[in-house]
Amino acid sequence: MAKDIHVAKTVEIPEGVEVEVHGNKVIVRGPKGELEREFALPKGVMLRKEDNKVVVEAYFANARKRAMVGTVAAHIKNMIIGVTKGYRYKLKIIYSHFPINLKVEGDKLIINNFLGERAPRIAKILPGVKVTIDKKNNDIIIEGIDIEKVGQTAANIELATKVKDKDRRKFMDGIYIYVKGVAE
Repeated sequence: MAKDIHVAKTVEIPEGVEVEVHGNKVIVRGPKGELEREFALPKGVMLRKEDNKVVVEAYFANARKRAMVGTVAAHIKNMIIGVTKGYRYKLKIIYSHFPINLKVEGDKLIINNFLGERAPRIAKILPGVKVTIDKKNNDIIIEGIDIEKVGQTAANIELATKVKDKDRRKFMDGIYIYVKGVAE
């Protein structure tokens, strides 16, 4: 496989956002908060801040290094969007017979009466994520600045109500993600 001499991706830093690069560690500060991440970069992939941009580059890059350059640039872009706008996921609560009762307690979402079960199901809420239950629309709204924590919290809730050993065409009860994106 051929190697590229120089591969680089630049990420523009918008106004009102401050980015610091210390070796493999990137700190992004904005109006909504601060995110910090340390990347495990392979040898030859470098990060640097230049004027109003963050440059991710690699010299004599094979396929793995080319992929890493794009991945790190995408993560930094997501961090910038998170501290400026934030992320929001919406989940729909669906039940046919037994009404599902939800309650947020600290870092847990407690799901009662799912399929008529007596024992509650529990979904973990990651730190820095806000979970709101909209009883009128049967929705759960998850908001935060870190896309990975928001997405993982939504996945935890969806997995907590996964129906096992039943026909999914008939037993569609559960909590399902139906909107994910940037909070406006």
